[in-house]
Amino acid sequence: MLPQFGFTEFLLLAIVALIVVGPKDLPMMMRKIGQFVAKGKAMAGEFRAAFDDIARQTELDELREEIEALRRDNAVTEAVDNLKDAEREINDAVMRGPQAQVTPKVEASPDPEPALVEPEPVTPVAPKPKSAMTKPAKSKSAKSKSAKSKSAKSKPESGLE
Repeated sequence: MLPQFGFTEFLLLAIVALIVVGPKDLPMMMRKIGQFVAKGKAMAGEFRAAFDDIARQTELDELREEIEALRRDNAVTEAVDNLKDAEREINDAVMRGPQAQVTPKVEASPDPEPALVEPEPVTPVAPKPKSAMTKPAKSKSAKSKSAKSKSAKSKPESGLE
């Protein structure tokens, strides 16, 4: 890089330029030097940008190659492709209709009975009333009264028959 210039060095250059060029042409010369320096900076910036683009492009190319290699060797991609193929086959079979569907071959059995037996229809049964399903529990006094009445009924009454 360029050496560092201080204030005293710039002052010395300004004095030498004033003496050599003269006060009349000094502003024009300073403008041309400024334009020259600006062109040099612009060219350096373009060169740096081009160099950065080349480096970035090289890195991007390497990354693209790595990504493509991963895509080619990716087992998940292969599985997805297999699933897509299976889905396509199923959709084609469904779209063709039932006459085009492939039925699995079943070995013939020696007995001539059909393989599927249709179930008999089931008739619904009406639920029983709740009073018939459960009998109320009798208390001890009710049980003893019913036992006495049963024994009385089993003995014939004398004279009323």
